[in-house]
Amino acid sequence: MSVNQLPVDAALTEATRAVALQSHLAWKQRDLEAIMALYHPDIEYFNFFQNRVMHLQDLRAYVSSCLPRGPQESLEHTDRIRADGDTAFIQYQITIRSAKGLFSYHSSESIVVRDGKIWRVKEYATLVSDLQSSRPHSDLRPALQRLGLSARQLGFMAQTLQDYVNRQQPFLQPDLNLQQVADATGFTRNQISYLLNQVFGQTFYRFMNQARLQYLLRMLAEQPGQPVDTLAFQAGFNSLSVFYSCFRAHTGQSPKAYLKSLSERTRTEDKPATPA
Repeated sequence: MSVNQLPVDAALTEATRAVALQSHLAWKQRDLEAIMALYHPDIEYFNFFQNRVMHLQDLRAYVSSCLPRGPQESLEHTDRIRADGDTAFIQYQITIRSAKGLFSYHSSESIVVRDGKIWRVKEYATLVSDLQSSRPHSDLRPALQRLGLSARQLGFMAQTLQDYVNRQQPFLQPDLNLQQVADATGFTRNQISYLLNQVFGQTFYRFMNQARLQYLLRMLAEQPGQPVDTLAFQAGFNSLSVFYSCFRAHTGQSPKAYLKSLSERTRTEDKPATPA
């Protein structure tokens, strides 16, 4: 039976599902124009996390700020898109690993379609700091509202920052500061600072020094015999005392002891097995 032969309610449900799927794909492909084209001129977008209602003139800036800026990422959908009459429902979550453990947000949207366009959106979100207990991270919400961040934006901001650090390696600059990172990622100083302090559980300088240390440890494995102090400066540390403190806090050893144990492990791995 074709869609044209379906009962009115069934045909409406299928048409609504098709619009919801178009919206999902447009978000996944980061196509701002395609997303905006799906909105009805009289749209009302209810963001209950931020406690605000947006209309068409507000949504371009909101959607643009919500689109991830790092490598292609898609939200993890916890259920298939469901439709009933003129309304569709989408549920998803995104998970972030931070110094405080697992952090995620769960979100659901109800979309009402009219004249083939999205006429009403109700977006609900819950921040969760411990996925095993699923306890809402209620203390984050007021600050996020003051910063103008939705739960969706916070998740994408974390992804963007991690990708920027991993790919661009800004930490190799010894004089790197918070404003430079904010400018490069497109967020404000306060937003980046909040993400690092409240979600990642680190100050800006500790976060960057951790990235420098991980880079140095890879260099030690790839270039054995290089003076560790030289590698520390190449990794972006501008103080040997800070480097030694960070190294010991992370490895539990001094660089000298670490290199000795690394050399011993390498000799053990390279030693030929004794014939049976």
